[in-house]
Amino acid sequence: MSNLPRVVLVGRMNVGKSTLFNRLSNNVKSITLDYEGVTRDFIKDTIFWNDRSFELIDTGGVSLRKTTDPILQEVRARALDQLEKSDVVLFVCDGKSGLVPEDREISKLLHKLGKTVILVVNKIDTAIGQEQRYEFDKLGHTMVVGVSAQHGTGISELFGDIIGSIGKTAAVEEEKPLYRVVLLGKPNVGKSSLMNLLLKQERSIVSDIAGTTREAISEKVTFYQEDLQLTDTPGLRRQRSVKEQIETLMVKSSLRALDKADIILLLVDASAGQLADQELKLAFYAFQEHYKALIILFNKQDLVEDYAKETLASEMEQYQFLIKKVEQLSISCKTEKNIGKVFPLVKKVWERYSQEFSPEELTVLFKSELQKKPLYHKTLPLELYRVQQMSTAPITIAMTVNTPEWFGPSQLTFFENLMRATYDLQGVPVKFVLRKRTK
Repeated sequence: MSNLPRVVLVGRMNVGKSTLFNRLSNNVKSITLDYEGVTRDFIKDTIFWNDRSFELIDTGGVSLRKTTDPILQEVRARALDQLEKSDVVLFVCDGKSGLVPEDREISKLLHKLGKTVILVVNKIDTAIGQEQRYEFDKLGHTMVVGVSAQHGTGISELFGDIIGSIGKTAAVEEEKPLYRVVLLGKPNVGKSSLMNLLLKQERSIVSDIAGTTREAISEKVTFYQEDLQLTDTPGLRRQRSVKEQIETLMVKSSLRALDKADIILLLVDASAGQLADQELKLAFYAFQEHYKALIILFNKQDLVEDYAKETLASEMEQYQFLIKKVEQLSISCKTEKNIGKVFPLVKKVWERYSQEFSPEELTVLFKSELQKKPLYHKTLPLELYRVQQMSTAPITIAMTVNTPEWFGPSQLTFFENLMRATYDLQGVPVKFVLRKRTK
C-alpha cells in the first residue's frame, strides 16, 4: 500500500465520479458511460499537483439501500472499505439532478465517520445545475466546490482544496515497476481469482457472472525485492459478440493494458479441452505482433476430465510452431495448485526477456551458420555483415545485410531458430530490424 495521502471519490451511481477521476488523472482512465453501475472494482492513480502528490481512488457507486445482488453488495463493501482508509473524501453529487435521498444517506454516513470531506457538486455547467448547487449546503459540509468534470470548470479550485486538506506532504515520485505483467483471457477463465491469489488480497471482485471485471486494475507487488506491476483485465470476447458499448470499452481497456505490458499471462480454461480461436488470436497478437513475453496458464485443472486432457493435447500439436516458443503452466485457482510457481516463472521469463548479447558473439554465430547453410534469393546469395542488439524487452536484433528486401519471414525464422537453439529464449519473442550496408 502507498504511503501517500488517500483521496477517495464516493457518491451514488451515475453522478460523474469516473469522469471526475479521468479529469484529475493523467495516467489511469476509468470507463465512463451514461448508465448506472459501470465502475465495480476501485481504480487508482498517483496524482501530482503543485509539488504535492496523493493517491486518488475511484470507487463504484454506493447505495446504502438493501440489495440481493451479490455484485452490488461487493461493490458497496469495497467502497466502504476505501472510505474507512481515506484521508480525504471527495463526495460527488449531481447538481443537475439536485439533492436526492441517497445523497442524504451517504452524507450522514460521512459525518458519522468523521472524515475530511470535500463536497463536489458536479454538472454545474447546466443552468439547472447552477440553480440547484446551493441545495447541497443543507448537507452540512464545510468545503463545497462546484465543478463540471466533463468541461473542466472548477477543477483548479478543487485541486486547491485537496492540497489544503492533505497537509504539507511533499511530492513523492513513485518508483516505477521493473516490469509489467498483464492477465489476459476470455471471460470467466479465472483472471480475477488468480490476481487475488497472487496479491494475497481480495483486490478484484470474483463472480461466476461473465463480465464482472470491467476495467483494467493494477497493483504493485514485490517479488524477490523486485517491484512489478500486476494488472487484471476484462474478459475479451470475439468481435461479433461484442455488442454493447460497455463491452467495446472493456475490450479497449484490455488492449491498452496489453500494449503497456512486458509479460502476458494468458489464462485458458483447461476443462474446455480446446484452445478457442480467440485465445489463439490473443497469443499471436501478443507474441508475434507486439513482441510481448508470453506464458499460457491452463486453469481449472481440478475440473479437467481425461477426455479434455486428450483433446487439448491433440489440439496443442496443431499449434506447435507457436506453443513450442512459449512457457506453459497448469494451475488451479480453486485448489491453488501451482499458484506458487507463477511468480518464479514470471521472474525467469523477465530475465530472458531482458538478456543482452555482445555484437561480436551474435555476428560470429550468424555468419558461421550462414556459411554452413547459405540462403539465396532466387540464385543470389544473402549476405550478412554485422549483427548487434538494439534493445531488450523485447530483444531487438539489427542485421546489416546486402539487400534487406531479400530477408523475408522464412529467412528471419532461420536466424530466430538459431538464436533459440543457442540461448534460453523460452517465452520470449525476438524482433529483427534489417539495415542495408552503406559504403
